[in-house]
Amino acid sequence: MTQELKVINFMGIRKYTSGFSIILTILAVASIVFQGFKLGLDFTGGTQLEVQFDRPADLAKIREVLEEKQLHSPVAVTFGSDADVMIRTQDQMSIKGREYIAAEIARLGNGASLQDVIRPTREQEGFVDVLVINNLTPDQVAQSGLFDTTRFGKTIVATKDNTTQIAIEKGLDLVYSQHLLKELEVATGASIKLRSSDSVGPQIGDELRDSGGLGMLCAFALVFLYVAVQFQWKFSVGALVGLIHVTIVTLACFTFFQWDFDLNVLAAIIALIGYSINDTIVIFDRIRENFRKLRAVDPIEIVNISMTQTLGRSIMTHVTVFLVMAVLYVFGGELLAGFSKAMMIGVVFGCYSSIYIAANATVAMGISKEDLMPRPKDETEGGADLTP
Repeated sequence: MTQELKVINFMGIRKYTSGFSIILTILAVASIVFQGFKLGLDFTGGTQLEVQFDRPADLAKIREVLEEKQLHSPVAVTFGSDADVMIRTQDQMSIKGREYIAAEIARLGNGASLQDVIRPTREQEGFVDVLVINNLTPDQVAQSGLFDTTRFGKTIVATKDNTTQIAIEKGLDLVYSQHLLKELEVATGASIKLRSSDSVGPQIGDELRDSGGLGMLCAFALVFLYVAVQFQWKFSVGALVGLIHVTIVTLACFTFFQWDFDLNVLAAIIALIGYSINDTIVIFDRIRENFRKLRAVDPIEIVNISMTQTLGRSIMTHVTVFLVMAVLYVFGGELLAGFSKAMMIGVVFGCYSSIYIAANATVAMGISKEDLMPRPKDETEGGADLTP
């Protein structure tokens, strides 16, 4: 004889879990509204440098230099090999270059200062930036030796409107990148080669943020429609409430701890929507099946039976994914840390949401046997009886 299944009374504490979920959601929304996200380079704009060392890179010293230079949210990770390093910062190298040159000019004394950086004229074709400097004559520029060809390339010095204008062949972004690499060479004792430098503008970051938000809304809408077609609209409400809950809680963790929120995290959130609905659909499918089999059983008891039957499968699935994400967090490096953290948090709350949010909300909607009974076939279906 088979052992009778011991049914767990999940719905017996549904009032307490509902109260906990409401409080948790309120706190999560408050954290998102008042704390705000610490947006990463993908959304704020910034610079990514790929550099190559002539020896294994010392990431600790590299990060120390980046902190000393007061770069905003700097990240330094190896890729490909331990001699290839990717440096990411939310600073634009052109802005840091302007600050760096302004400080260099101010150290010349006599009130010298950088007034502006303008675009070259047609007569200055082939040059990238033009520095407008106050209280510094062309003779003083030559004597200072500040604008050497190694750092700035070719230069043209002229006077205009009581200012000295210096057209430089290398842009301020490249000037500062080279300065940063020199500082890294001094700190690490290595020879460094700049392989590439990419800049992301704030406007592109805004477009990525808006597209990501639109992507999440589309995912919610498609899930709602899918569940409504496959099951019943009351199930769709439960599934959508569960997905919104796990999404908000996961996002709130990033605002509360002020972890960087970038495209990898956004990808994890969208992946969580698909992953969480998968577990929810398994539970819903078993509920529908049991509603049709156990017609004399109370709806709440049917939900308890269904979730008990799928509990082992849910635990194994969630634990497996959580362990994989934990390994990815430990060994995946900084670039994948946000993705793995979002997935781990989402897996934990996704398991909770499938049981105590999605199923609970479906029960609260008053799901009944009539909602899930297959439609009776038309008596005339299949052709009329022509027997005399």
